[in-house]
Amino acid sequence: MKTKAVRLYGENDLRLEEFELPVIEDDEILVKIVSDSLCMSSYKAATQGAKHKRVPDDVADNPIIIGHEFCGEVVEVGTKWRSEWKPGDKFSIQPAINYKGSLAAPGYSFKNIGGDSTYAIVPSMFMEEKCLLHYENDSFFYGSLAEPMSCIVGGFHANYHTTPGKYVHDMGTVIGGNCAILAGAGPMGLGAADYAVHCDRKPALLVVTDIDDARLARAAEILTVEEAAKNGVKLIYMNTATCSDPVAELKALTGGKGYDDVFVYAPVKPVVEQADAILGSDGCLNFFAGPTNPEFKAEFNFYNVHYASTHVVGTSGGNTDDMLESIDMMSKGLINPAAMITHVGGLNAVPGTTLNLPKIPGGKKLIYTHVDMPLTAIADFEELGKTDKFFADLADIVKNSNNLWCAEAEKYVLANAKQI
Repeated sequence: MKTKAVRLYGENDLRLEEFELPVIEDDEILVKIVSDSLCMSSYKAATQGAKHKRVPDDVADNPIIIGHEFCGEVVEVGTKWRSEWKPGDKFSIQPAINYKGSLAAPGYSFKNIGGDSTYAIVPSMFMEEKCLLHYENDSFFYGSLAEPMSCIVGGFHANYHTTPGKYVHDMGTVIGGNCAILAGAGPMGLGAADYAVHCDRKPALLVVTDIDDARLARAAEILTVEEAAKNGVKLIYMNTATCSDPVAELKALTGGKGYDDVFVYAPVKPVVEQADAILGSDGCLNFFAGPTNPEFKAEFNFYNVHYASTHVVGTSGGNTDDMLESIDMMSKGLINPAAMITHVGGLNAVPGTTLNLPKIPGGKKLIYTHVDMPLTAIADFEELGKTDKFFADLADIVKNSNNLWCAEAEKYVLANAKQI
């Protein structure tokens, strides 16, 4: 079977090509990929080429398919896996397969599987490690968001608190505690707030900060104070740029106690130090946002580490259980990570978008791999629709979904966009 895919040959060398996939072996599965969301990790691999620790040294001669946040349907199943999988089954994927200690992962290391392709072959190791996940939601884009959502879930699970008098850690955020998400009005921060409000370890108080009124206003439209209250959470949005003393005002919201859990969603020194300053006794600071500067540093109050048991954790990625939890919550309608998506495009848009990701504002860039469509901001649909019926229809659809990407918009694109 022929596939079209975006392949990496070396530093800044991405090519959209068509080539023949081999016939699957008895222990492999052939899949049709429908959606993939682009990740900064793919940008790093594309710009580093063979220097990247997950990319093979011979990538120039044996190019790999990029993309690791993908979802699709099973086409053909080798005999080994027919008791677990059948044609037509939908799937999502956990890219951190960790097979026998190897760093190999889809989107970085394989010739015949990656998210930015029309068809791909899933090797046996994926099924052996339980990284090919059954997915039952009607919308493929949620399956592509399961991986980034799992990173958020993993962060909440990684937080810990001490047990007085024992050297035992109580894992997870504090139920009924005070929680803050700093620099949290962006797409990933909104995903975190959505999870905090709807998970099984809800805080009593959730404060989401930012320094931009427009972002905060939009966040409040997406996750309302009323919705949080329905779930027993007092949600407050705060612009710390307008506060004369942000630390004092943030702590005042807790009655002076401080916060049990603080998540930092921007790798900015003052934000990290603000997070440290608002920690309460036994408070946990989760440094979620990964810096690009390997020398990134910030001050931390070690007096409080000693006498108030404050501490810090960092997480990068989620595990399979985190993905399964994300998929389950999405399927039940408990969370809606559609707020992460700000742009939509087709497979043709992948090379240019990937190589320019740091320069493109907004959140997740969602790709439909069987579609030929320029990368387009959802916010631009209405303007483009003045001269293009395709975008006019999309604008009307997302208006009915609080200007968020949705199942109806996906179905419209898959049915009406030009095929690649």
